[in-house]
Order: sequence, then structure tokens, then C-alpha cells
Amino acid sequence: MKISGAEIVVKELLRQDADTVFGYPGGYVINIYDELYKYSDNITHILTAHEQGAAHAADAYARVSGRVGVVIATGGPGATNLVTGIANAYLDSVPVVFITGNVAVPMLGQDSFQDIDIVGVTLPIVKHSYVVKDIKHLQRTICEAFQIAGSDRKGPVHIDIPKSVQTDVYEYDPDMSVFVSPKTIFIYENKIEDSIKLIKKSNRPYIFCGGGVSATGTGHEVMLLAKKIDAPIGMSMMGIGAVPCSFDLNLGMSGMHGKLASITAKSEADLIIALGVRFSDRATGTASDYASNTSVIHIDIDAAELGKNIKPNVSICGNLKDILPVLLKEAPDLSNKQWLERIEKLKHEDYKQTGNEFTPRNIINCVKKHFDDDTVVTTDVGQHQMWVAQHYMFEKPRKLIASGGLGAMGYGLGAAIGASIAQSRKRTVLFTGDGSFGMNLIELATAVTQKLPITIILLNNSSLGMVRQWQTEFYDKRYSCTTLDRSTDFPALANAFGAVGFTADSIEELDEALLKVPDNLPSLIECKIDIDEKVLPMIPAGGTIQDIILD
Repeated sequence: MKISGAEIVVKELLRQDADTVFGYPGGYVINIYDELYKYSDNITHILTAHEQGAAHAADAYARVSGRVGVVIATGGPGATNLVTGIANAYLDSVPVVFITGNVAVPMLGQDSFQDIDIVGVTLPIVKHSYVVKDIKHLQRTICEAFQIAGSDRKGPVHIDIPKSVQTDVYEYDPDMSVFVSPKTIFIYENKIEDSIKLIKKSNRPYIFCGGGVSATGTGHEVMLLAKKIDAPIGMSMMGIGAVPCSFDLNLGMSGMHGKLASITAKSEADLIIALGVRFSDRATGTASDYASNTSVIHIDIDAAELGKNIKPNVSICGNLKDILPVLLKEAPDLSNKQWLERIEKLKHEDYKQTGNEFTPRNIINCVKKHFDDDTVVTTDVGQHQMWVAQHYMFEKPRKLIASGGLGAMGYGLGAAIGASIAQSRKRTVLFTGDGSFGMNLIELATAVTQKLPITIILLNNSSLGMVRQWQTEFYDKRYSCTTLDRSTDFPALANAFGAVGFTADSIEELDEALLKVPDNLPSLIECKIDIDEKVLPMIPAGGTIQDIILD
């Protein structure tokens, strides 16, 4: 039996186990939305307030659930509104299938109403893209898109479907199977031997974990390796939670705003074992100086990352699930007593704060006490994001959801929505700042409509805090356009949307507010902090540990 292209889209989404999609309707996807209406008992559509919110929600949904996220948007401005979300998923290796509508095939490229070459616009920021100009290719394209998004190094895939293809009819094959050849070739036996040689020679090994450890769920193997070779563990921001913060060898985040112990240990190591990290500039500083006197073993699923920023002594391309058990089996039992004593000393020298002052660290510690280790925390981008990465003690993977590579302000609220939906609408916490929150606060309407128990902790310093910090340190305190001279009453604004707003000016008031947050609505707690509160430590861009700023 022949069915319309729009129905093929919905049927194939269901066959790919995509029972939840995010999006916003429009003229060039109206046929798909008509089919979504007919299949509403089988597939849940989350209507966001803006396409960018849908993109961020699907991104977080994928990170939390481990499934492929799905977004549907119309052509023209609907499609272009997705660009930031697509780029965010691309740089953080998140599997999302983005489906956009477009003008009819004969009208493509004719400057028709809302005719945009969205494939050309997004080509540099997707793993793969398609324009389906013939309905006979539609089902196979969707099937391939899901496989590509969720395999090898995961990432976003874009499918552009002209309206004429949505209205055409064709046979649907419920048993279609498509094989997409994996790009990663797992050949690493000789390199394991080379790695073991470096490990045996090492007196100060250091394991550097990235998002690849979280994505593959190999934190347990990392802990076993750390114990076996007496190596401390440092994290990129994307790796936080892959190994419990309470694990005695976990020193926390490394890099520009990392924990002092983690930064120092990495600088003193004679061997860095890098697992699922890409050595971004925020992690390395000046690449030419990074690990100049240190051996490096780099293991990553994407061959393009090996040697791209840092030249390793040994590079292994493959899945950590396959490689770590082999490395663990072959690794020697090492005793690096002096190194571990040094690590313990560094941990005790790390930055500490006492008292009950209303500071970001104490605010974060207070919030953490109210939620269990299964609670997902999302952030926007800025100082608050770094404070959370430094001080919120994550014990499980996929619990910190943040924009890493792109650093997209406005990511957090959409992400909190997607994270809550992925957990069957469980409690989610969002840490944000007044600058970031202002960018996509319209998604409060979505959170209220969906009755999601999202707790928003808004650290309000009346400024674009991270940029102001740079202006303080490097631009002689010329605060150009970073002071937000706004009169927004955020708790009242939350109430206007139908959420519940609170103000807290002390840890005691924050405690009280957290006890009052509802179970079936979002809530916002505004915490006003000092405009000059800084994220420390800080290694300046392009700097080294010799340039570190501690106060």
C-alpha cells in the first residue's frame, strides 16, 4: 500500500524508536504535523517556544537518554533558527536528527517564499546531510540518518524534505534494513604494546578523561586502570561525572578553569593517558608548550582528533569499550608512592572556602544537598557553568549537561526541558546567569505547559560575568557593554509565565526556597551575587600553569 511521504516520515521515526520529538510547525512541514496528529498515541511531540529551544532540548534528551534526539522545523527561518543548536550538537558529539521542510522540488533555488539552502548553511556543522528530492529515497534516508547519528563518533544529521516529497506517495517497507559501514577501524594490538612500554617507564602517570568516557560508560574501567598504575584522574568539562567525584584519585576538572590539584598534577606528570578527549585550547593553553616534557597516549574514536592539536607518542583509534579492557589486562601493577603522596598534598592545598557566605560555591553546595546523585543538572554558559563544573560533586555520568565546544549562552533552559522529558519528567536543576537566561527565557512557557519540575538557580550578578572577569584581568577594567543595567524582576517574570518565583539573599533563604519548589511546575530562585566574584583558578588563554591566576 502506498502512503504519503509525510506518513513515511512518522512511521520511520517510530520504527527507529523515536517516540519523542521536539519542534515547531510551519507551512513547509504542515503535512508531517498532520501525520503526527494522527499518530499522537504513539509519538509525543514537545512544542517549544522557539526552534532553537527545540534543538537544545533534543540535544539534552539524547545526552541523558543515550538515544538519538529528533527535531522537526519548517523551512526558511524555522530552519535557520536551528543553526546554533546544530552546531552545539556537532561540537559536543551529540546524536540528533534534524528534519526540516522546504519548498517543493521544482521551486528549490528560485528564491521562493522561505526558500533557503539550509543544507549549504549547515554543511560544516553536521556529520552528514541529505536533500530528499525523490520520495523513493525518503525511508532509506531516514534509516541511514539514525545509523550515522548514533554510530562511531556521534553527531547531528540533517534531512531536508521538500514539501512535494511530503505529499507524494510511495510504498513503505516495514522491514527495510540499511547497513552503514563504520568509519572507525579497530586495529590497535601493536599500539597497546607501545602504550604498556610507556606506562612501565612512567613514575608520574596522569589519566585525562573526556566526553568519550561518559559516552561509552567506561568510567569503571578508568578507575581500575588508575588504581592499577597509581595514576590520578583529571577531567575535561565534558568528562565530568564519568568517574565519581568521590573517587580518591579523581582530582576534578583540568584546563583553563580547572581545579588547582588537577591542573598542577597534569603539569607535573611524565605520562598523560588521554581518553576520549580532543585537547581543545581550553584544556591545553599554548599547544606548543603543552606536554613538551611529557609522553602522551591518546585514545579516541575519531582518527581526525589524533595528532590534530597535540602530537602523541602513541595514538590509538577506536572505541574505549573495546580498548580499555585490553589496556587494563596488559597494564602492570605499579607502585608510585611518591607520586601519590604528592597528589594528596595537592588535594589538601586546593582552593577551599569556609563560612556560610552567599557565594557561588556555597550556593552550589546548598543546592546539591537537596537533590540526589541521579538528579540531572544543566547549565548555561559563563561563570556559573565553571563554578558548577568545579564545585558540584557529580557521582554519575550523563548528569552534567552543558554546552562544551560551542559555549552557547541560552542553551540551559531548553536543555533542562529535554533532560526532564528524557527521564519521564523527573526533577532537573538548571544553573544559569542573568545574561544567559535572558537569551532563551521564552522556553519557560514550554516548561510550564509541560508541567516540568525544573528548578532554576539564577546567579544574578547584573553583568556578563565571564567577559567582565576578562576585562578586569586583561583590559584594565574597561567594562565595555558588560554591565547589564536591567530592571528585570526575575521571580515576578517566572510567576507571569505560570512558574513559581523566589528570591534568596542568604544560604538560609535558599534552603527555605528549595524546600518549597513544586513537584509539577518549574520554579526559579534568584540569587544575587557580587558583580566581581571570579572563577578561579584561571589560566589565561594561550598561557601555561606558570601564568595561573589564583586570586
